[in-house]
Amino acid sequence: MKYTQGKFQIIKKNVIAKEIYCFEILCPEIAEIATPGQFVHIRANGFTLRRPVSICEINKAKGTLKIVFEVRGDGTAEIAKLNVDSLIDMLAPLGHGFTLNPEFKKVALIGGGIGTPPMLPLAQYYGEKASVITGFRSADAVILQNEFKASGAETVLCTDDGTMGIKGFVTEPLENILKNGSVDAVYACGPMPMLKAIAGLADKYGSYCEISLEERMGCGIGACLVCACKTKKNDEEYFAHVCKEGPVFKAEEVVW
Repeated sequence: MKYTQGKFQIIKKNVIAKEIYCFEILCPEIAEIATPGQFVHIRANGFTLRRPVSICEINKAKGTLKIVFEVRGDGTAEIAKLNVDSLIDMLAPLGHGFTLNPEFKKVALIGGGIGTPPMLPLAQYYGEKASVITGFRSADAVILQNEFKASGAETVLCTDDGTMGIKGFVTEPLENILKNGSVDAVYACGPMPMLKAIAGLADKYGSYCEISLEERMGCGIGACLVCACKTKKNDEEYFAHVCKEGPVFKAEEVVW
């Protein structure tokens, strides 16, 4: 796994929802080798452990990455204080990303809450072949809808309370899509109960499925055991490192 550690310039900063920030970072050497589904590990000033953040957009021509993160504690609050022209300390790109297949004719991309950003590079790759279903608590947490529409993908928005889009969970529109035609692949990132339900639907309708797990991480490169999760291969169970062997796994490999 090739990665770089360094300090890189933030060239754009936006607040895109309540306590949710988007940074565009100039990092040509990282952007050149980054793939959808990988993440960056960020050092917050004054904190020892880095914070993992999914890559939201890769622009190899500009040499930039976009990341989207939610303030969930003191560390991410410190990162959110960085501004345009600040240097951000990153270890990247890390992890095993999604499988991209140009021969797929139809894919479903499912994002839940702050698990939505890693779906955007996939939408930009598949374009009109993709149906994007995103779910949020309420309207004030909704992000990236214009970007998904700009990719050419079909978009479906769900909120738990019905304040925007369809009231309910992402699993209902996903099942409708799976029922109505052949879907070559389902990709998803979000809370574990959502991923478990999506994996079950993909299995029910015979669609290939990859899921990106959200776990706390220590080192980000597989040296510690903080992010271990139970998986199986060849009918044998073992603990995999989400940061190195994931965060993307075939759904059938995860022991739910």
